[in-house]
Amino acid sequence: MSPRTRSRTGSLVELVVIVAVALGLALLIQAFIVKPYKIPSGSMEPTLKIGQRVLVDRIGMHFGGPSVGDIVVFHPPQGAEHEICGAIARPPHIVGSGGAPCSRPVPREASVNFIKRVVAGPGEWIYVKEGHAYVAKSERGPYRREHDPYIAPCGPSPECDFPTPIEVPPGHWFMMGDNRGESDDSRFWGPVPTKWIIGVAFATYWPPDRIGLL
Repeated sequence: MSPRTRSRTGSLVELVVIVAVALGLALLIQAFIVKPYKIPSGSMEPTLKIGQRVLVDRIGMHFGGPSVGDIVVFHPPQGAEHEICGAIARPPHIVGSGGAPCSRPVPREASVNFIKRVVAGPGEWIYVKEGHAYVAKSERGPYRREHDPYIAPCGPSPECDFPTPIEVPPGHWFMMGDNRGESDDSRFWGPVPTKWIIGVAFATYWPPDRIGLL
């Protein structure tokens, strides 16, 4: 083998190794550190538009749960796409407006990904009025309305009022979309266990005119 042939072979091997390492690092980053995610619906408008892309921090979930106010990507309970609630003491059912939001999810994780905002955490009490989340540390209150300049007005939709408070179970988080009148969220299928949360969305990178931190 001539020196020139050996040089070409060595360069090819080096290129293959570099590409393999780059792909391995990319997969490792997506699996454990940062994962891109495309917004599939209008439930987070006006904060996030359909087709917008965000970056999700996965590593933070290994060191604790999210915080109230965070936008998170997670697996909902099975039946969430059909608004099935798995409340204790009765079989899975559909939650109607005008009463209490769903207090317990179906105890099985779905494979789909949802993106919503955390509005209440473990042990907190919550009810919903005109699309606004009212949260307290105990059932008696005092209840405080979330600071929510980011939401779309709920309007006359029956999904906007769930005046009976529920307690978020330990290790669970209550999720709501920013488009309160058009969001399929914890009001209908219950709070989400920490272990079902993939990560916290921290930035948007597409389209170019919406690049920035969340």
